[in-house]
Amino acid sequence: MTAATIIQSLASGLLMGLLYGLIAVGLALIFGLMDVTNFAHGEFLMLAMYGAFFLFAFFAIDPLLAAPLVAAGMFVFGAAIYLLVVRFAMRAKANIGMVQIFATFGLAILIRGLAQFFFTPDYRSIPTSWLGGKTISLGGIFLPVPQLVGALISLLAFGALYFFIKKTDFGRALEATREDAGAVALVGIDKNKVFALGWGLGSALVGLAGVVMAMFFYIYPDVGASFALIAYVTVALGGFGSVFGAFAGGIIVGLVEASTALILPPSLKSVGIYAVYLLVVFIRPRGLFGSI
Repeated sequence: MTAATIIQSLASGLLMGLLYGLIAVGLALIFGLMDVTNFAHGEFLMLAMYGAFFLFAFFAIDPLLAAPLVAAGMFVFGAAIYLLVVRFAMRAKANIGMVQIFATFGLAILIRGLAQFFFTPDYRSIPTSWLGGKTISLGGIFLPVPQLVGALISLLAFGALYFFIKKTDFGRALEATREDAGAVALVGIDKNKVFALGWGLGSALVGLAGVVMAMFFYIYPDVGASFALIAYVTVALGGFGSVFGAFAGGIIVGLVEASTALILPPSLKSVGIYAVYLLVVFIRPRGLFGSI
């Protein structure tokens, strides 16, 4: 094992970590807003990847150009899911937590089943794109261009989200609803509108991640499951309800995964992730940046 090998692995881990962070940020946003864990988050990622694939297959739209279209479509889809499913689950008179869990878990099974029926279980990929198959060398370190651009998109998306939350009126309404959903109704803020927009925003973020993933990863109905598991661990590691924690947690997960692959066989690279997660849970149960 040489220094170049270590640096190469950590650089790759950092790029993937930024993507993990982008996937997890939407999940953390929804949980922080409503205390609801979206167990269909991985399926949202899968739908975004299929969206990028079909836009390329039928209209020859490169994934880079498809990104805003897919993000907009996922925004509408996420808001619709809140209005048609989650809103009613939150009205449960008893065992509201379990009702919310089973509602989103059932939604995940439904979306995956529909994807298998309509798209078939076959593996698909985007064979050619502007960035596909390209790499650049920086001081002898080779970086895949799709992952590099994806990392830049992740940084830009997180920066835009941070500005949106901290500097806009809706962002302030989002934060206020997060603090006390009952009190904001007294000042004329429609919490259902805020929740719907929050779900839309979280879905749009995972939509961006899905487009990036589609450039270099196989697309199939179960693709979201493994990334969803990483997203849950990332959110728990960073701290439930902390958007910054989710993004920082994604970077940590990516670096730990890459470091583990240097020591253990690649098939066991997830061992390091869960070991670090358990360590953090024992030392700081609310996560590295969590406040609950």
